[in-house]
Amino acid sequence: MGGGSQQTETGEPCSGRAEGVYTWEEVKSHCSRNDQWLVINRKVYNITQWAKRHPGGSRVISHYAGEDATEAFIAFHPDLKFVQKFLKPLLIGELAATEPNQDPNKNAAIIRDFSNLREQVEKDGLFRTQPLFFCLHLGHIVLLDALAWLMVWFYGTSWTLTLLCATMLAIAQSQAGWLQHDFGHLSVFRNSRWNHLAHKFIIGHLKGASACWWNHRHFQHHAKPNIFRKDPDVNMLNVFVVGAVQPVEATSHANPVFFSVTIMQTMFSRREWGDLAWSMSYYLRYFFCYIPLYGPLGAFALITFVRFLESHWFVWVTQMSHLPMDIDYEKHQDWLSMQLQATCNIEQSFFNDWFSGHLNFQIEHHLFPTMPRHNYHRVAPQVHELCKKHGIPYEVKTLWRGLTDVVSSLRTSGELWLDAYLHK
Repeated sequence: MGGGSQQTETGEPCSGRAEGVYTWEEVKSHCSRNDQWLVINRKVYNITQWAKRHPGGSRVISHYAGEDATEAFIAFHPDLKFVQKFLKPLLIGELAATEPNQDPNKNAAIIRDFSNLREQVEKDGLFRTQPLFFCLHLGHIVLLDALAWLMVWFYGTSWTLTLLCATMLAIAQSQAGWLQHDFGHLSVFRNSRWNHLAHKFIIGHLKGASACWWNHRHFQHHAKPNIFRKDPDVNMLNVFVVGAVQPVEATSHANPVFFSVTIMQTMFSRREWGDLAWSMSYYLRYFFCYIPLYGPLGAFALITFVRFLESHWFVWVTQMSHLPMDIDYEKHQDWLSMQLQATCNIEQSFFNDWFSGHLNFQIEHHLFPTMPRHNYHRVAPQVHELCKKHGIPYEVKTLWRGLTDVVSSLRTSGELWLDAYLHK
């Protein structure tokens, strides 16, 4: 046992006490909801109370309780010096000198080589943004949005023009979705506050959604992709079953449907009423523009159809890189192995880059979530070489195969569920 500092009843370190020395076994024992420790660069932190105030959400940091969070910490925070000041009050000690730098289950060689790769791409300037790229992207979204309304205002609301208007609005909405994703990952401005403000404007005023809700879900997905009970994108029991493990387990025990309710409780318990105001501004603007042309019911039908088109675009693009990959329980892998197990790429082309918001480079995006997307293609060859060195599969598909693999994956999951149900 290490010589740890005394703890208060709430699990927080007593101020003024000597820092302790801990083993990995001791750290791993502090992974419950009311007692959470983690390790960053061999330093041990008690995050039990801080998790509730964590800007990225309580769950994303809690998913690393009892683990080494060094790689995730570096990946998510573009300004490490700034966030260090939040860590200091949470420090309770460090790992014993005899303990390895990482969890025993993680590959030290892979961690070292990936760290070297990150240092190299930082020196190469691949985390620097090209402002013109994002200005042009925003410009084409606003232009499509404006042209859609001007077209039906000037030339009428015939079925043909209405269908064309809906298509233009769906394109604008989908592209706004990719753009808000950039700002949400803090990959555009150096100043995080500007990223957060732009994120709220784009996801709220241009899309009618909540930045808080997006942060709550999406950062968990990046922290633990395709991992049951940690990635909300695969927590769909009693609605859908995905992968090879979930369909079999779903027939043996029931799990209550609580996820959607939890999301709403989380969003409003933080009193993010500003998010609600931003999203309402989108709908006020939309109905103000389209009710005079279509009437209340017609305007509602139009936006419903736009959402139908946009949602299909979004789901197919995002899931073709994840759903056919491995979906399983926590394996406590290193960052590179975990992300490559859950992601694959789609071939590069001008259309594929635009159509997917550069998420055809899903591997590079997951490894470097704060990297501007226009640099993914530059780091991809280096990532590929690193994977080849360590025998980690680096999968690249055509767009068509990516789409068909989604269907094949769902069919396989359905067959596994049916077989387990019939033979339980």
